Amino acid sequence: MSKVISMRDAVAANVHDGDVVAIEGFTHLICFAAGHEIIRQRKHDLTLARLTPDLIYDQMVAAGTARKLVFSWLGNPGVGGLHAIRRRVEEPEGGAPAGASDPRPLELEEYSHFGMVGRYTAGASNLPFFPLRSYFETDLPKANPLIRPIRSPYGEETVYAVPPLKPDVTIVHAQRADAAGNTQMWGLLGCQKEAAFAAERVIVVVEELVEESVIRADPNRTVIPGLIVDAVVLEPWGAHPSYVQGAYDRDNRFYRDWDAISRDESSTAAWLDEWVYGVNGRAEYVEKLGRERLADLRPSGRAPSGSVDYGVYE
Repeated sequence: MSKVISMRDAVAANVHDGDVVAIEGFTHLICFAAGHEIIRQRKHDLTLARLTPDLIYDQMVAAGTARKLVFSWLGNPGVGGLHAIRRRVEEPEGGAPAGASDPRPLELEEYSHFGMVGRYTAGASNLPFFPLRSYFETDLPKANPLIRPIRSPYGEETVYAVPPLKPDVTIVHAQRADAAGNTQMWGLLGCQKEAAFAAERVIVVVEELVEESVIRADPNRTVIPGLIVDAVVLEPWGAHPSYVQGAYDRDNRFYRDWDAISRDESSTAAWLDEWVYGVNGRAEYVEKLGRERLADLRPSGRAPSGSVDYGVYE
């Protein structure tokens, strides 16, 4: 059965006000297209979970979609801070977006990277907690009471535990999938698999929709099986300004530009009006970027990884 639908329909059906939403991808394969559609549909009161809430969550917070962030690192990679989020945290009265229904400070729940991975893993495995060592000699347990010391049942050792994280919906970007949602990705990966298995609902957004035979020809590259996928969206350039290995590079110019744009609330709102609310979807966004800019992000050559022979048995 085909699960292929539009981004608009996928978000409308699977992302609800008040949900815990995870848009994962570690610098690579970050689905900005889904975040922008969530903004366009004016979803609100969301808890946004992500290891590295970079530009996409800064934009979503600026648009008033979120009440809380669950994260492990926050910033504009290689550039600086996230100024829309800082306004909500440091200046809650003046920094809340215009017309926002909730002017309270943005709630923050912070972990280490491994702590977040452990939370997703516990959620995916239906475990009550995930144990790890990495919080000794840090202040995170003081800042976050959900990080708790526990005694090993097999000796005198004490470790720390983090609770499971089970998003209502996880959104993953990938190079390709078939219509049933069997999803393949390569290049730098984060914790997309764990976040998907932990979620109640999963939206997969891909650069290319392929036949089942393509997936079956290289099954070990399938990171997310179709059995846990609720919707498949074909959205070329859906990860811009982040990158997709083999399809397009990171748009570093945009990351630098966002620093200046996001420092001022009015310029942030103007950018959202032009590039999110002012377009009907990713196709219009891509057209607005222009052919020259897109061409600069395309790979200049090919770098095939070789082939694998699975063999045929008569």
